Amino acid sequence: MNLKNIASSIGLALAVFVLPSCQDRLYNDIAFVDKASAPSKLSALFEITQDNTGLVTITPNGEGVAYFSVASGLAGATPATVNPGGKVQWKYPEGNHSVVVKGFNVGGKSTETTLPLTVSFKAPENVEMTATIDPTNPKKVNVTAKGLYETNFKAYFGETANEVPVSFNEGQTISYTYNSVGTFTIKVVALSGGAASTTVTQNVTIVSPVMLPLDFEIAGQEYTFSNFDGGSVSIINNPQKSGINTSSRVGRMIKFAGQPWGGSLITLGSAIDFSVNKFFAMKVFSPRVGAKVLLKVENATDGSISYEKEVVTTKTNAWEDLSFDFSAINTTKSYHKVVLIFDLGTMGDGSANYTFLFDDIRLYKPVTAESLTVPLTFESSSLKYDFVNFDGGNASVVDNPQKTGINTSLKVGKMVKSAGQTWGGSFITLESPIDFSAKKTFKMKVYSPRVGAKVLLKVENLTNGAVSFEKEVTTTKANAWEELTFDYSGINASQSYQKIVLIFDLGTMGDGSANFTYWFDDIILQ
Repeated sequence: MNLKNIASSIGLALAVFVLPSCQDRLYNDIAFVDKASAPSKLSALFEITQDNTGLVTITPNGEGVAYFSVASGLAGATPATVNPGGKVQWKYPEGNHSVVVKGFNVGGKSTETTLPLTVSFKAPENVEMTATIDPTNPKKVNVTAKGLYETNFKAYFGETANEVPVSFNEGQTISYTYNSVGTFTIKVVALSGGAASTTVTQNVTIVSPVMLPLDFEIAGQEYTFSNFDGGSVSIINNPQKSGINTSSRVGRMIKFAGQPWGGSLITLGSAIDFSVNKFFAMKVFSPRVGAKVLLKVENATDGSISYEKEVVTTKTNAWEDLSFDFSAINTTKSYHKVVLIFDLGTMGDGSANYTFLFDDIRLYKPVTAESLTVPLTFESSSLKYDFVNFDGGNASVVDNPQKTGINTSLKVGKMVKSAGQTWGGSFITLESPIDFSAKKTFKMKVYSPRVGAKVLLKVENLTNGAVSFEKEVTTTKANAWEELTFDYSGINASQSYQKIVLIFDLGTMGDGSANFTYWFDDIILQ
């Protein structure tokens, strides 16, 4: 080995021993970490989205920070660890919040600061509400709403005081069915999720479908007549409350110059049902005897599908009930329009001589010996005595089990009152309205299991149960037939009544026993 090679070996050995010493000094000396300053100048950037969701992006900042711990200030939320340059997001409710930012250096030293965060929502914008009448129900309204920056909506339908609003979301349709007719203001409040809100309103007019009978008494109902060629109809307060018509409102037709066929028509909400009743009746107040009155029905879209009858007045300046025989009408066709023409063929002049009043346009079936009407004797073998029972009452026609005293007839009515409601009873619908123009006293034979049983006899309108009259009397005999009398002298004879309702022992719950079993017969108007 020469000297040059020996020198190289010694140098290599020295290098092997020296290098570990240098590494110890460079990598094991951490005194500078302990001497590092705590983080300073802590802050945070708050970026609040402008869509009322409350989403806030928080970017912490500071000097000498290795990492951050950010506490949102929201109850139950876990603090987030964020590296320098990083960010974290939370959704906040509207209000004032305290965000705690804590910075840590490489040695674990920390500095903390609390930063105020205010989240406020702006009022919803471009709020639109749509309220439409349901095509299947004229008293039902469907509501939708949309807008910007809203969280949800509340709807008020304007029918009742202290109304509880209905909450709904965008894209959702809510419905409400009105109990009455008239114009109502629907209010929709768009909520922001906070204090700010936006309110929009829309008026809706609710009407009942115009149906027979036409008595013009429904409050808020629009009876829209279409006038033609000189005829002019309006609905007015009854100026002639007398005789057979003391109702509040009537129709008035004034025939002006135009055409000799001038008249008016009204379109009903559904086709007229001629399946059973094929006669029209209408009360008319005419300025003279012999005035011609034409009543016509037409198809909704095809005027050639029609049927008409004309009669003449027999009284001057007095109400009378005219009858129109439609028994030959083609019932396979549909008819929605009712047309009225007074003095067809004569030109009107708008004077009192061409001014007519009319009311109570209705269908009926003429009373015959085999019509289901008063008197009800239950003796017919062809009539169906179809009682409709309700709330525990159960009426039927049976063989007379007590052929004694004043009632030895073959058939009678039987009422068994079982548990249900204290007003349990039954009713039967007649084929035509009861005529109270002259007779106003009901008689009915009753066989009761005890003295003092209450018997209520009530009459109702065919379609409107609120139009009614009732009287209640008590039995005076036990286990024997007696004839009870019901005074109807106070009834409004201008109204139409086609149902007879019977309730025994109103206010007491029945039990279906013999003590709540009654027989009745011969319901007669005298």
